[in-house]
Amino acid sequence: MIRVLFVCTGNICRSPTAEAVFRHYVESEGLNGVIDCDSAGTHGYHIGNPPDRRAVMAARKRGVNMNGLVARKVTAADFNEFSWIVAMDKGHYDALESYVKPDSKASLHLFMDFAPRWDIQGVPDPYYGGMQGFEHVLDLVEDGAKGLLEAVRRDLGN
Repeated sequence: MIRVLFVCTGNICRSPTAEAVFRHYVESEGLNGVIDCDSAGTHGYHIGNPPDRRAVMAARKRGVNMNGLVARKVTAADFNEFSWIVAMDKGHYDALESYVKPDSKASLHLFMDFAPRWDIQGVPDPYYGGMQGFEHVLDLVEDGAKGLLEAVRRDLGN
């Protein structure tokens, strides 16, 4: 089983959106018994809360279900429980680097590296904006999740 963890700041906007979209693609490819995913935040601001309602509404309009997702904070143990840890922007990547140890199972990646058609390094935080920000996040996440799934499939040898 390959496990992928998406990480943003509070785990209520970007990373749960990435988790839900990626899971949607994994299920549509019939790989849900082979690939698993989760999301977390670098900070514990929203532990136990569901994703932002605007993220849920935007995802639902595109046929992506975010039900049952709950915010949590990333832990050092995640680096041995997941194969891939994917940071939603460079700030998250930098914060996560301190968790990487020589014996860590996980490899650390920047999400937008899997979406080369976009010339940006990170997924912008839509929290303080309107619905158009959440729609833009979904545009980026859909593209990046497809690229990530291709990379994970190569890792599987599929």
